[in-house]
Amino acid sequence: MDTAERPPEPEPLSLSPQPQPQPPTPPEPLVEPQVPVSATAPAPRRRWGRTALLIASASVIGLVGGTAVGYKIQADRPPTPLPALSQPGLAYPAKPLPKGQEPAPLSAAEDRRAKTDGDLRKLLVPKPKGAEDADGLPADGTWSDLTSYALTFESDDYMFEQLAEEGLRRVADIGWAKGNRTTLVRLVQFRSGYYAGAAEHAEGQRAYMPYSKNGAGNGGTLLKGTADGRYYVYDKPDREPGYLPLYKARAVFHRGDVMVDIWLYDTKRIAEKDIRTLAERQLERL
Repeated sequence: MDTAERPPEPEPLSLSPQPQPQPPTPPEPLVEPQVPVSATAPAPRRRWGRTALLIASASVIGLVGGTAVGYKIQADRPPTPLPALSQPGLAYPAKPLPKGQEPAPLSAAEDRRAKTDGDLRKLLVPKPKGAEDADGLPADGTWSDLTSYALTFESDDYMFEQLAEEGLRRVADIGWAKGNRTTLVRLVQFRSGYYAGAAEHAEGQRAYMPYSKNGAGNGGTLLKGTADGRYYVYDKPDREPGYLPLYKARAVFHRGDVMVDIWLYDTKRIAEKDIRTLAERQLERL
């Protein structure tokens, strides 16, 4: 075999004795330094913990004892009479007035409930001359209950719970058609109480009008005579193949415990004055 291809040979094992490891030298023990005591060094301080605890305990016992003695002295004293209450005489008479001298009841202008507690349908705007009944709309004023009114919304289950919580009392509505225009007017009444149902329901309906896909696409216009009522003309009509475009307008406001919801539908764009005039007429009747 050629020497260039020969593998290297292993080194021979060394059998010479190996030095044994020496144990480490233990360190020298530490010697604590001696501190010389000075003749002028201060004396050790006195511990006040136990003394302070005894003083605090005695103070608490004295405070409790003094309070108990004070209550005992006050309880043994005779009660001091309170001064007479200073108040004007009661406004109503002690005895009912004789017959014929009772004050007259408030008028409807002074008491709104005197008008809305009766037949709510009589407060709906009347159907104009030449108008006809429209399919699917109430004619000449009808009543709707909670379930029927909630079904007019997309989320009917949510609206049912919401209206019940707001205290829905009753709904009176009327609708008619004249030419290509259809009109729907609703009076939604809520029970009186701590919850302002009419105001909350109207605000909830107005809130989605500028932004929702089913809304008007604008913020509407303030209706005069109301705090926050508004009327809207939809920016775009509803279009469906095979049908004429459907233009819409709406007015939403409330008066007392009654929320008013008015809709106009037409095959051509609706003028703002049309929805405003109808809303003002309905507002006057309330």
